[in-house]
Amino acid sequence: MTPDQAAAAAKAHVLRLGGAFAEDPLTLQRARRLGLSGWAYYVAARGGALGDVRADTVAAALGFIAPDAVSDGWDAAATVLPPSKIAAEHLSECARWGVERLSTFPRLTRLIELCRRVVLAADPAGLPLFAAWRAMPVPDHRAGGQAAVLLHLMREHRNGAHLLAARVSGLSPLEAVISGPEGEAGAVAYGWQPPYPKVPPLVRRRLWADSVTDRIAGQAFEVLTLTERAELLGLLESACALIWPEDRPGG
Repeated sequence: MTPDQAAAAAKAHVLRLGGAFAEDPLTLQRARRLGLSGWAYYVAARGGALGDVRADTVAAALGFIAPDAVSDGWDAAATVLPPSKIAAEHLSECARWGVERLSTFPRLTRLIELCRRVVLAADPAGLPLFAAWRAMPVPDHRAGGQAAVLLHLMREHRNGAHLLAARVSGLSPLEAVISGPEGEAGAVAYGWQPPYPKVPPLVRRRLWADSVTDRIAGQAFEVLTLTERAELLGLLESACALIWPEDRPGG
């Protein structure tokens, strides 16, 4: 299994595990306690790792969200709290989720070890959001919290790699979203207004962008041996089965 193949095989698990905390009801309650709408919290929580910067800077780093939608959320959040503070609160929720949901995972120590090696080996060049998140201190050093933060970082690394790959392929951010699995629903969710581009002419570029994403993300997996890559994939699959047992056959 090549590093590229490992990154491709890990994609679904990394995206799901790394983003699960953000959809957790307790995380959404944190947004309400901070006095933020769901959208303002989402934008500031993700982009706030960059610091208290301009909205257009955040829009450039997030990439796939319409700039006007980023500005709306960012500016609304900034009237309540500094976005950097919101990002720190978000990372605390990530660690909290990990302690609650991953602490019983039988091979948690090994999962942390392999994920940490991948995260530390990842080259942050061209990935400002990933670099900013990786530089933030881990708010909870219990094993479950560490694992959740590492999975979050792996997700941000892949997302940043995909943004780079989409732009290199010639796709605009809207074209990348509309040609993805969520199609127009994803475009609406990310604040893009119609008319939307036709998907068929974009398919070849999208497939190429996905391949380049695997190549960029896979570079971090080079730090693992072939056996360790297969082991990490098994651990990620088992972690998903722990969190979502209903997805297993007969579940």
